[in-house]
Amino acid sequence: MVEQVYYWQALNRALDIELAADESVIVLGEDVGLFGGSYRVTDGLYAKYGEWRLRDTPISEGSFTGLAVGAAMVGLRPVVELMTINFALLALDPIINMAAKVPFMSGGQFPMPLVVRMPGGVAKQLAAQHSQRLEQTLMNVPGLRIAVPATPQDAYWQLRQAIRSDEPIIILEHELLYFSKGPLEVGLEAPPMHRAQVRREGTDLSIVTYSGMLDVSLRAAEQLTEKGIEAEVIDLRSLRPIDWDTCSASLEKTHRLLVVEEDSRFAGAGAEIAAGLTERCFFNLDAAPQRVAALELPIPFNASLEAASIPRIADIIAAAEKLCSP
Repeated sequence: MVEQVYYWQALNRALDIELAADESVIVLGEDVGLFGGSYRVTDGLYAKYGEWRLRDTPISEGSFTGLAVGAAMVGLRPVVELMTINFALLALDPIINMAAKVPFMSGGQFPMPLVVRMPGGVAKQLAAQHSQRLEQTLMNVPGLRIAVPATPQDAYWQLRQAIRSDEPIIILEHELLYFSKGPLEVGLEAPPMHRAQVRREGTDLSIVTYSGMLDVSLRAAEQLTEKGIEAEVIDLRSLRPIDWDTCSASLEKTHRLLVVEEDSRFAGAGAEIAAGLTERCFFNLDAAPQRVAALELPIPFNASLEAASIPRIADIIAAAEKLCSP
């Protein structure tokens, strides 16, 4: 049965199912218990599973993420909720120096069934210190896997897959997606966790994007049709690993690449995507790949300046028209 649910509800459903199925699954974070999570993701689960399974923690990201690393090493399956990706900076030591490296350094003796969920992105005047993306920081760490679900269905699928994995997985959730609605079919078979999806077919250029920029890219693609340009839109769904095969197959058809990301352009995820696809598809490209990204500045608090600092539909349309011009 297909339901229309909010993104947060899809995550909640996934957690509920995995908590019920496996007693080793626990949730840790600030306000994940009695309060039900900052974005309602753990709503109702504290009453159902108790404080042993849903642990409200002190405001100390490094401490409770480190605790979760230790819990994963002794057989539990912790799901850590960091209230915002901006606070992940305080937890980078356990994430990067421990979770990502312990399985390798132990020769596989210690798996790391750890999930760290991080809300982030530019979300309605949260100002510079609470609007960061930081995916590029985490992408640079061998040993981590990074999922970026952009729909309720993917949020449900990828969280369940992450909890069942024996590897450390970061799930980046855009804050503006929590109250977006979309279809969820619980019984539908999930694709591989890191496989990209073609969200819109096209023949003139490939728009490769992820997370909160998917909806913006799809709306831009619809408007491009009126200008005679048929854009194919690819939702990466994962930033580590990246599904190069799906992207390459699209470029074999369209011969033009436009990467759209909300993060800053310099040394960001888009740079890796553009470089990786240029290496793989150089002889299929009819033009140099283009990128649409945030401006190189901390995100302003002012609403108009904030909106102007990240990609908008008009920016994507302008870049696509330039890319497709003779």
